[in-house]
Amino acid sequence: MKRKLLITLSILTLSLIAHGQTKSPAVFLGYQLGERFTPHHRIVDYFEHVAAHNDNVTLEYYGETFEKRPLMVVWVSAQDNIDQLEKIRVDNLRRTGLETGNPNTTIPITWLSYNVHGNEAVSSEAAMKTLWALVDPAKSDNKAWLHNNVVVIDPCVNPDGRDRYVNWYNQKMNTQLQPDIQSAEHQEPWPGGRANHYLFDLNRDWAWQSQQESQQRMALYQRWMPNIHLDFHEQGINSPYYFAPAAVPLHRQLSDYQLEFQETFGRRNAAYFDENDWFYFTKEVFDLLYPSYGDTYPMFNGAIGMTIEQGGSGAAGIGVHTAERDTLTLKERIKHHHTTGLTAIEVTSKNASRLLSEFEAYFDQSPKGKYKSFVIKGYNSEGRIAGLLALLDKNKIKYSQSGKSTSLRGYSYQKGKKEGFNLAKEDIIINAWQPKSVLTQVLFEPEAQLQDSLTYDITSWALPYAYGLEAYALEEKLEGSTPYTQPEFVNNDVDNSALAYLVPWNDAEQAAFLAALLQEDIRVRSAGYPFTVDNKDYPTGSLIITRGGNEYVKDFHQSVTQLANRHKITLGTASTGFMDKGKDFGSSSIKVIKAPKVAIFSGDGVSSLNFGEVWHFFEQQLQYPISVLNASDVNHLNLEKYDVLILPSGSYGWEGEETDNLTNWTNAGGKLIAIEGALELFANKEGFGLSTFLSDEQKEDFLQQTNLDEDLTSPYRDRERQTISNFAAGAVFEVDMDSTYSLGYGTGGKYYTLKNSPNRYAFLNNGINAGVIHSLDQHRAGFIGYKAKANMKESLVFGVENKGKGQVIYLVDNPLFRSFWENGKLIMANAVFLVGN
Repeated sequence: MKRKLLITLSILTLSLIAHGQTKSPAVFLGYQLGERFTPHHRIVDYFEHVAAHNDNVTLEYYGETFEKRPLMVVWVSAQDNIDQLEKIRVDNLRRTGLETGNPNTTIPITWLSYNVHGNEAVSSEAAMKTLWALVDPAKSDNKAWLHNNVVVIDPCVNPDGRDRYVNWYNQKMNTQLQPDIQSAEHQEPWPGGRANHYLFDLNRDWAWQSQQESQQRMALYQRWMPNIHLDFHEQGINSPYYFAPAAVPLHRQLSDYQLEFQETFGRRNAAYFDENDWFYFTKEVFDLLYPSYGDTYPMFNGAIGMTIEQGGSGAAGIGVHTAERDTLTLKERIKHHHTTGLTAIEVTSKNASRLLSEFEAYFDQSPKGKYKSFVIKGYNSEGRIAGLLALLDKNKIKYSQSGKSTSLRGYSYQKGKKEGFNLAKEDIIINAWQPKSVLTQVLFEPEAQLQDSLTYDITSWALPYAYGLEAYALEEKLEGSTPYTQPEFVNNDVDNSALAYLVPWNDAEQAAFLAALLQEDIRVRSAGYPFTVDNKDYPTGSLIITRGGNEYVKDFHQSVTQLANRHKITLGTASTGFMDKGKDFGSSSIKVIKAPKVAIFSGDGVSSLNFGEVWHFFEQQLQYPISVLNASDVNHLNLEKYDVLILPSGSYGWEGEETDNLTNWTNAGGKLIAIEGALELFANKEGFGLSTFLSDEQKEDFLQQTNLDEDLTSPYRDRERQTISNFAAGAVFEVDMDSTYSLGYGTGGKYYTLKNSPNRYAFLNNGINAGVIHSLDQHRAGFIGYKAKANMKESLVFGVENKGKGQVIYLVDNPLFRSFWENGKLIMANAVFLVGN
């Protein structure tokens, strides 16, 4: 008996020692959470420490950022669940239909994502506190919730952005709390820490996965398909705490139970907040419509997705005075997020059985959207089709090949109406009878139905518009007869007899190939007319790489072929410069493409997001060098070094001297590309042809109509709703492109633009109106207020004004929006490489 007692005491002692080795964040870091911000590498250290000392915590590195910081998650659960973690994962996928078989385990998965916006830096601090609460031996209630719950914690989705903010703040902070909002530590400099390395908002990238962090995280997410996902954020310092239920508009694909669970969670979290006299709000501001958020994307994948918002963000630091003269501290903010995280774990645990049954039912239901099948015509650009299918693969959306020919009727994305069309054997079919049924319907829906026009983001994202593809939506079930396999690229053989290599010009990968050729000093020409040679047709804009003029290139044929193979570009060849149809290679309409030296402006006043889109496009897609200039230095820069200057959207605040410098540089032969808000530098200004209206009469007509429509006596509470009549929230318009001009090459005469601004500009009197909207009938999808829409009639989208020896290129709408608007990347490439040659 005595021996048994000694053994028992020994085991208990060893157990306590093991627990004692797990340190709290304060002990491990050497300071209390909330006293300062923790750099990412120390957060990683702490999570590694907890995982190393607790058998019921498993850590996995799932990737790294552009700046080589690690991305990781931990799984925390009862030991029995950790021992069968792979079985729980597979069983959860069986509920979705992504794996075959029947699930045997009944353990839901709760996923907590922190710090997707880097300067909303309370999140990672709260993640450490929550992890400790789940392993702290003193917290028995927390441990009880883990018996029927696997908790996934991603402590920092955006380490690059977080460290940009944290490193800056820790250098600026005072040793004593300084809550004055005007103090330097509360004035975060451009570009801020919100976005990732390339200044992309990762919380708008869930579906599109344009960024490395998103791609790696979503690959892990697809392997688990959690049942609950919380996305932790911060908002302005004067805003109370927000948690679900969400605001309208609520997408119609959301299930009743998803909304019911949000209500259940909200009421439980409210009880904890009420106990502590913490202010909060629900059902306002944060809606569930745009499909690429950290709440909506999980929702459209069957989970309960919820955005959580604490007042604070980059301006808050470790403490700041609010408008009510309260001091909002980092410690408070941590406590709020920590409480909400534990609430989610508790509510999941207490509702585990029904949560799993409803999750499974979500994937068993019949498709309920209006359009249930989608046809992508097989004769679309191979590169654009490949881009779309790559996105579908990332999202685990299935597709097939038609394999048959027949006549059908469906909604034409291009025409904006139902019409008959011929289904061909090579067409691609995506239908909603698959595990990712809801996500498929949402991403392809021609028009999202709005319960309320006051929404937080864009209202149209249909993939056929984003990729510039001819496509149809059908209300009935349409199945392909065979799995679709993309045509396998066959390497080009070196052809030493070729007089020229030829490449059609119609997608961004061909632009990347051109960029590679130019960097190798290979002379490339662009065709100003369509032509036929050796019985093969080539469209306007096609690339022509002739043997003549490239005599200086060592191993010319091998160099061109290797670059083409690297970019998977199929090369055509010509044995003669004498065309069957069209202009010969020696014609003056065949223009040499110069390798431009390109620079972009950055800094205060410049949209960091638009800057990042251009920067990412050059570095990651074109892989072409671009210099980054500070906008405030424009008067001190040697602009003669550059052939192309890009002005991202923004409010530059330049006076006459700065714009005079740009004008002189343009007149001397420079090419200036202005995007969206940057056009205000030139609109209605002397010396530039860009104007809001074409004539005084047109302006007067507009103002009269606006005044007639204005209700000056409407109640105050209706004023916000009235403002949306002048608002554009991601509306898609068909644009008539001049495909005979270099800015329109490769478009086939049509482009689909995404309007995020109500700004309108008139046709250029003395310039090239390369892309225009003639009629309001060209509105295809998405919300635009009736006044803003009326203003789009006879408006400019893309234009070029010749200035001396140079050009100013006006891009009214951003063609690189979030890098998912693939349709616009060729427009940008045309502007950089082709216009002005």
